Amino acid sequence: MGRQLRQLWSTTARAVARSRVAALVGAVALIATVLTGATTGTASAATGASQAAGGWSCSGAPVPAGYVITNYDRNGCRGAGAWYQQPVRDGIWTCSGSPIVTGYVISNYDRNGCSGIGAWYHQLARDGIWTCAGSPIVSGYVVTNYMRPGCNGIGAWYHQLVRNGIWTCPGSPIPPGYRSTTYSASMCGGLGGWYTVRV
Repeated sequence: MGRQLRQLWSTTARAVARSRVAALVGAVALIATVLTGATTGTASAATGASQAAGGWSCSGAPVPAGYVITNYDRNGCRGAGAWYQQPVRDGIWTCSGSPIVTGYVISNYDRNGCSGIGAWYHQLARDGIWTCAGSPIVSGYVVTNYMRPGCNGIGAWYHQLVRNGIWTCPGSPIPPGYRSTTYSASMCGGLGGWYTVRV
């Protein structure tokens, strides 16, 4: 029994020592890289090239302008988690927490998407699109209807380009040059609405 215990202790001690030495070597290499700037030029060039097509980045890394996060790997970046970033396009599923690029709206939701953390469907804004609750309202658009079960139970809002004589929902922006006049409680899926006219 004593021999097995010594053998187990010896194996455990060696594993701990190896992991500490590896961590120390990694820390020294990281400090040396930072102090000397040895890999800065190479890393920057590689990052610029990879961004054109998309690529994986560790949790906490900034998302470049015009890019969205489309996948998640819990085991990436040595267990810290990794996110796949790629250029936005019309009709792309993105992970929860991904930025929403200007001009885009969220039009669908999948609770199980993006490796189980949830995914949102991004589309370019257009007249007559249903968007999920929380989606941005693009400039020049108003919200004209509401559907409680829409967007897989989250709720959905109907976006239209503003025009003279359109009914708008509560919370809808009123673009410059327009004003709200008459109120009707039956509009906007029962939430009430205002008749919007050109000034």
